[in-house]
Amino acid sequence: MTAPITQDVVTFPRKLPDEERPNLVGMTRDQMREALIAAGTPEKQAKMRTGQVWQWIYQKGVRDFAQMTNLAKSYRAMLEENFSIDVPEIVTRNVSLDGTRKYLLRIAGGHEVEAVYIPESDRGTLCISSQVGCTLTCSFCHTGTQRLVRNLTPGEIVGQVMVARDDLGEWPKAGEPKNETRLLSNIVLMGMGEPLYNFDNVRDAMRIVMDGEGISLSRRRITLSTSGVVPEIAKTAEEIGCQLAVSFHATTDEVRDRLVPINKKWNIATLLDALRTYPRLSNSERITFEYVMLKDVNDSDEDARRLVKLIEGIPAKINLIPFNEWPGSPHERSDWSRIEAFADIVYKAGYASPIRTPRGEDIMAACGQLKSASERQKRARRAPMTQQPPA
Repeated sequence: MTAPITQDVVTFPRKLPDEERPNLVGMTRDQMREALIAAGTPEKQAKMRTGQVWQWIYQKGVRDFAQMTNLAKSYRAMLEENFSIDVPEIVTRNVSLDGTRKYLLRIAGGHEVEAVYIPESDRGTLCISSQVGCTLTCSFCHTGTQRLVRNLTPGEIVGQVMVARDDLGEWPKAGEPKNETRLLSNIVLMGMGEPLYNFDNVRDAMRIVMDGEGISLSRRRITLSTSGVVPEIAKTAEEIGCQLAVSFHATTDEVRDRLVPINKKWNIATLLDALRTYPRLSNSERITFEYVMLKDVNDSDEDARRLVKLIEGIPAKINLIPFNEWPGSPHERSDWSRIEAFADIVYKAGYASPIRTPRGEDIMAACGQLKSASERQKRARRAPMTQQPPA
């Protein structure tokens, strides 16, 4: 029996507000061209006008049509009357002791998502979300305890990148030499949600991010993380072509069924079959296997040996992730000596096995800890009501 690709949940999201003026952020080039023609742009000029507006929005970070000075005033007035340039609103911005920045962002309908910027010596990585909430209920992930509300639109996905660039002051400044240093050099789709359950919107957003006349990030600097939505993996290779990471986390179906319940639909063998063709289809170097280290659950020497046996023949690296604990979590982080022993077995088998340094734990921004502040507050308010009265 073929398992469905859609999520095993029925949601009733609040209706998105009707846009009086369509938002240009998130439109593909073809969509923007059609929208400009519909607003009165002569068809012969549409391709040129699309390119001009595109560069103002994505290359220069301009949000005000009046600043698009290579367009006639009358054309700018037409754009202002018919369109908007909107990105998510920053509700809170927290900065960790290690420099990690976590943004709580409000989107249409009053929903909230989180994005995290992680600075390193040789790169700056932005972790972005693809859904409000999640359906996967992975037992080690805080986000999985928040119900799915809806998919993010392409504009809301691209908007996270634009908001981070705003905060980092990374848009070019008029009259100043172009700064080639990229503070935001990498993107990982590892925030809230399962990207492959929102494939079309994620694809369109990443094509915008990769466009050479805008934000212009190479596909090799974009990593999409999936828990294993097998039918969409080949499409990701063909239609996005970015790097792929897989939330693996276990070496037997019995354990992975508990940790990553999607394994009940597409088990380890089925997932690995799909992964073996990904580097060839996408021209990627290797696949990253993410493996969270859970004490006495998946961290034995036997697990390490099974892991290298399972991935044999797949160009890969193994990211070992010390479990980032959160209030009420059912797991504990593996002892450091156990993590190092596990890493040593993987390394001696010929695979890179970096141990990820936890970042932003003091602001709940580490891997697996993202959950919108409003959800945490709602849960906190409900908690006293569910406590048993004193005896």
